[in-house]
Amino acid sequence: MTAIAEEGIASRAAWGAEARATLALAWPLVLINLFNIALGTTDVIMMGWLGAASLAAGALATNLNFAFVIFGIGLVTATSPLIAIELGRKRHSVRDVRRTVRQGIWVAATISVPVWAILWNGEWIMLRLGQEPELAQAAGRYLHTLQWGFLPFLAFVVLRNFVSALERPMAAMWVGAAAIPVNAGIVYWLMFGGLGVAPMGLQGAGVGTTVTYTLMFLAMAGIVSFHRRFRRYFLFGRFWRPDWRRYREVWRLGLPIAFTLAFEVTVFNAAAFLMGLIGADALAAHAVAIQVAAFTFMVPLGLGMAATVRVGLAYGAGDRAGIGRAGWTAFVMALAYAAFAAALLIVAARPIAGLFLDLDEAANQAAVGLAVTFLVFAGLFQLFDSAQAAASGMLRGLGDTRVPMIYAALGYWGIGMPVAVVLGFATPLAGSGIWIGLSVALVAAAALLTTRWARRDRLGLTRPYEEKGGTPPPVPAAH
Repeated sequence: MTAIAEEGIASRAAWGAEARATLALAWPLVLINLFNIALGTTDVIMMGWLGAASLAAGALATNLNFAFVIFGIGLVTATSPLIAIELGRKRHSVRDVRRTVRQGIWVAATISVPVWAILWNGEWIMLRLGQEPELAQAAGRYLHTLQWGFLPFLAFVVLRNFVSALERPMAAMWVGAAAIPVNAGIVYWLMFGGLGVAPMGLQGAGVGTTVTYTLMFLAMAGIVSFHRRFRRYFLFGRFWRPDWRRYREVWRLGLPIAFTLAFEVTVFNAAAFLMGLIGADALAAHAVAIQVAAFTFMVPLGLGMAATVRVGLAYGAGDRAGIGRAGWTAFVMALAYAAFAAALLIVAARPIAGLFLDLDEAANQAAVGLAVTFLVFAGLFQLFDSAQAAASGMLRGLGDTRVPMIYAALGYWGIGMPVAVVLGFATPLAGSGIWIGLSVALVAAAALLTTRWARRDRLGLTRPYEEKGGTPPPVPAAH
């Protein structure tokens, strides 16, 4: 066998091993993301049982809370590449990993204080946004109980990032799976009463969700403290000791991620508002299509999270070939999934719309027709949505978050939103024009992020982390 043949076999083996490692890490992360959606969906379903007014008030409060939750998730997501890079540099590192987890939870606690203050005034915010006083009051009361779940949920996310960076995400997956029935039981009990507890209505849903998030964090804390695979990190040892350098590093990497997610989420929120200006049928159809798109997005999002870890491990080890394999493997997997999802949404658009709307009801025909059209658009942008999700995760593995944030602002708000407004209100396209604008936003973001990844060596993104301004190796004084 020639040397060239042996090299080819070795290369194929390396790519195969990377594909297996990425898939093994990604599928539990996909399920975790789906479980998180299921938690919120369960609450919304039970709010509907209280009546239309309660559902409307709950939706208002949930949307406001969700904006801050997404921002917080982005902020503490910085712990994932930091841990992965350190483990790539030194596979059995303990102290530096512990420092990152500790400061990640410190950052979560820091951001929680102003968020709690803002959400406590949720009724005032709703009134300033022009909502009906009764709905604003109900939403405000709900937020007074829901808001306290913000910190335990972010702390859970930090611990989830820790086990994922160790390529052991199953623990977080099982906690997320168990949380669904637990949350449903607690929320139902508190909302509707029983066993000596008076019905609490919407406030019961907030208390129940907060209790569930707290239990999720406590379960993960117990696992990482006592499981033989994790306990050697002694994550909560000397938890009160500050490490300001690492604390600043989490903020430095996390804030751009937080704003990147905020730019993406808010452009879709704005699209819903624009649909409402067009009409009720357009808004209902948009709600159907965007819910389906959010569901399908969980797979590329999980692959992007896996890419962050796999790229970070190779980057920390100084393995440039491994960096490329890790990133492109996740990217190709995301595109392969996107092709399947796109075909499904385009071919089965009408049956999918029928899961949400009665296809035989005469009053629904306009909304059904628009939902089918919007689902086709959702199918068409699957490739670009998956590409930008994977590329974002790949770049985060290199500790690259600031420029992707600028790309997100440019793609979503500088390009996509103006196109959506012009096509939606200055042409006969109406709602379809808004979806074309969303598609253009994703095309722009995907093109910019993928190009940056492809040029990573020329841009110096694969230089050692410390040379790019990151936290230097730990010093003996830190614990």
